[in-house]
Amino acid sequence: MSGGVSGGLGAPVDLTPAGDHGRAYWAVADCWNLVRRSLTHYQRQPAFILWTLGFPLVSVLLYGYVFGSAMKVPGGGDYREFLMPGMFTMTMAFGFMNTATAFATDAGKGVHDRFRSMPMAPSAVVTGRGVVDLITAGAELAILALTALLIGWRADGGPLASLAGFGLLLLLRFSLIWLGVWLGLVVPGPEQAGSLFAVAFPVTMISSVFVAPSLMPDWLGTVAAWNPVSATVTAIRELFGNPVASGGSWPEEHALLLSVAWPVAITLVCVPLAVRRFQRLSR
Repeated sequence: MSGGVSGGLGAPVDLTPAGDHGRAYWAVADCWNLVRRSLTHYQRQPAFILWTLGFPLVSVLLYGYVFGSAMKVPGGGDYREFLMPGMFTMTMAFGFMNTATAFATDAGKGVHDRFRSMPMAPSAVVTGRGVVDLITAGAELAILALTALLIGWRADGGPLASLAGFGLLLLLRFSLIWLGVWLGLVVPGPEQAGSLFAVAFPVTMISSVFVAPSLMPDWLGTVAAWNPVSATVTAIRELFGNPVASGGSWPEEHALLLSVAWPVAITLVCVPLAVRRFQRLSR
């Protein structure tokens, strides 16, 4: 943690061997301390790790094998290759609930109050949570990708395009971290944060995750095409060289642009909301 304590005459006493490293140094150091705290908690909660990493795996097997034989891709193509980019994106989209639950749990237990009373960088609470969530997201994507390869999915767009696709997935997850932080500070407790699934599930269903928007009723297809989740799904399908099944609408034809614009917009809206809400906790 940063800073020092006051001596008997009020002069600050430096408790660090290297002296004052500046705010940037302590912001990074405090962030890392909170990352280690969260990762240590995960180690002591194996059931949570199994659920976090196991749910995407079960979803892939369920949708890929149970429903896969009954689904058709407009324009042709293997449904499992069409499905996997959607599953990647859905997993990233659902991640904001973990962020909200973690923040609501800490707020309910007074952890944030204790953090504010300590000589630590105020930004570390949020940045530490963000780093942990991105680490978790990377682990989820790795497990999903390995599972997808085992069931026959392939990324045929080339190494650089594939890396760009996974980068877009992490960009979406990064933007939703801020939404999760804000919601975690707004909801009364972790139980209410868990109920956010009732909102997240329809948002991911009314998208191009499982079926092309062109197969939906006109009004619903328009909503699905403009869904931020659909933008990322369509963009990474193109980058991975998987079936796209585009209906020719403007958002589908400009999915790569929107897959960057939507996360940027979400971040610009949610960061001020989250910061303002966090500052109110100290009043």
